Amino acid sequence: MRRILCVCVSLLNDHRSIMLGSEKALIRDFKSWKFRNPPNYAELPISEDPEYNVPVAVKNAVFSKVPTEPLIGKLHLVCASDDAMKHILDLDPVVAETEEFVDMIAGKYLPEGGLTVCHRYGGYQFGYWADQLGDGRAHILGEYVNRNGESWQPQLKGSGETPYSRFGDGRAVLRSSIREMIASEACYYLGIPTTRAAALVVSDDHKVWRDKSYSGAARQERAAAVLRLAPAWYRLGSFEILLKRNEPHTMRQLADFVIKHHFPNISSEDPDRYVKWYSEVAHSNLDMVATWQGVGFTHGVLNTDNVSVLGLTIDYGPYGFMQHYYRHYVPNTSDDAGRYAFNKQPEILVWNLEKFAEALDPILTDDQKQKIKDIHKTLGGYVKNKIAQTYVTKLGLSELQEGDEKLVEDLLQMMQQTMADYTQTFRQMAELDLSQLSDVTSLESKWSLVKISKSSQWDKWVHRYRGRLEQENVNNEVRRDRMLKVNPLYIPSNWILQEAIADAEKNDFAKVRLLLKIFKNPFEMNEEAEKLGYSSQPPSWAYGIKLSCSS
Repeated sequence: MRRILCVCVSLLNDHRSIMLGSEKALIRDFKSWKFRNPPNYAELPISEDPEYNVPVAVKNAVFSKVPTEPLIGKLHLVCASDDAMKHILDLDPVVAETEEFVDMIAGKYLPEGGLTVCHRYGGYQFGYWADQLGDGRAHILGEYVNRNGESWQPQLKGSGETPYSRFGDGRAVLRSSIREMIASEACYYLGIPTTRAAALVVSDDHKVWRDKSYSGAARQERAAAVLRLAPAWYRLGSFEILLKRNEPHTMRQLADFVIKHHFPNISSEDPDRYVKWYSEVAHSNLDMVATWQGVGFTHGVLNTDNVSVLGLTIDYGPYGFMQHYYRHYVPNTSDDAGRYAFNKQPEILVWNLEKFAEALDPILTDDQKQKIKDIHKTLGGYVKNKIAQTYVTKLGLSELQEGDEKLVEDLLQMMQQTMADYTQTFRQMAELDLSQLSDVTSLESKWSLVKISKSSQWDKWVHRYRGRLEQENVNNEVRRDRMLKVNPLYIPSNWILQEAIADAEKNDFAKVRLLLKIFKNPFEMNEEAEKLGYSSQPPSWAYGIKLSCSS
C-alpha cells in the first residue's frame, strides 16, 4: 500500500514539475529570445540592392534585404495578444511592457539571429495586372521555432520604406493598425484561418500624411506598427510576378521550397507535386472563404496579391463584418463596381486561383496543365457545397440534404427584405426554443428576430425548418447547443472598432484591450460587452461606415 502511495505521490510531483516547467518555459527576459539562424527563407534568392529604400524593379529574387526604419519619438504599447505571446512566441505576456519588446515593434531592436527582408510579389488588382507590388511597408524580421516545433515568421507592418514602396512612405497609421490587430485575433477565435497579430505600438511624435477619404483633404496622423505572425507570407502574386518577368528557374525554386517547408504531406520527389500542391492551395482557400461567408466577413480587397498560398486570411485593410444582411455588401469605398462584394467572394477566389494556375504554367508539363485545369473546373461546385454546409451547420443541422440550399436562401432573403442583422438573427434563433420562434411574446426580447418576423413568410419558414429538424431527428437541446457553438454573439463590427480607435487617438487604449478580451470568447456572453451594447442593435450611424485603402 505504501509503495502504491509513493508511486502516486511521485506521479503527482512529476505532473507538478511538468506544469511548472511549462510555465518556466515562457521567456521573461526578452534579450534571451532568439530567432533561428539562419532562417529557412535564406535558402531563397535575396536581393541586396544598396538603395534599399528606393522603388526599383527587382529581378531574380524572392526577397530584398532591407533594414527597418524605426519609429521616432515617444512610444506607447497600445495592446498585445496574450495568446500569441504565450503560445506562438513562448513569451510571458509581461514581456510586452519591456523597453526591448516595444523597441522591436518600433523597428529599433532586432533579436539575435534576425534577417530583415521584404517579399517581392505582383498581383491582379480589381481584375487588372498591377505589375510589381511587394512589401511596401512590411519587414519579415526572422524565423522563430517555438517549443512546439512550429515555425513562425514575425513581420512588422509600418516599419519603413522598401524597394516595393511605390513612392509610399512605408508607414501605417494607428486606426488601420488597430483594425488589423483586432481583426486578426478575432478571426482566429471565430474559426477563420488567418494570420495572427502579437502587439501594436504607436508614436506620439512620428506623423504621416493621409487622405483617408480621397477627398483632397489630407491630414497628419500618428505612425504605428503592428507585429504580425504567420508560418510564411507567400501569396498567389509571389508566383505571378515570376511569370510576368519570365523567371521560371526562380519560380521552380520557390515552388519546391514552399512545398518542402509548408506542405510536408506532398513528397518533394513526387513528379505530380505541383498538381497536388495546386489542389491543396485551391481547396484551403475555398475552405477559408466558406468560413468568411458564415460570419459575414467581407475582405474588401481580394486581389491576387492578398491571397495566401497557405489558405490564411491576410492583409486586413478596408474589411467589414456585415451588419444587416445585404448580399451585395461592400465595405471598401474604392470598390465602386462591387467586384469584391460579400456574395462575390467565392467566385473571386475561383477567379484568382485560375490566375494562379496560369502563373505556374512555365514549370508544368502538358499533362500537369490539363490536370490542374480539370481541378479548377470543380472548384466552383466545391465552394458552393462548402458554403451550403456552413449554413446548415449554423442552423443546427449536420447533413446537407436536397432542399437545404432553398431553405437557407429563403431565410437570407427575408433577412435582406426586413434588414435583419446577419449575426444576431442566427444567434437569437439559437437562444430560443423552436416553439418560441413563432411566438410574438417570446420574440420581443430578440431585436433582430422582431425584424425578420415581420416578413409574411416567417411563420411558413419556421414550419419548414421544424420539419427539416425532425427529418434529421435533431431535438431542440441538440439544435441549440450546436448553434450556440458556431453562431457568435460578438463580431468586430466597424462601429465598435471606430469607438475604440477614437479613444486610442487620445492615448486611451482601454477599449482596444477590452476588445481583444471580448473577441477571445466571441460565443460567450460578456458583461462589459453587453453594457457597451455590442450585441444590441447598432447605432444608426454604424450602417453607413465604409473604409478606404488609405492607411
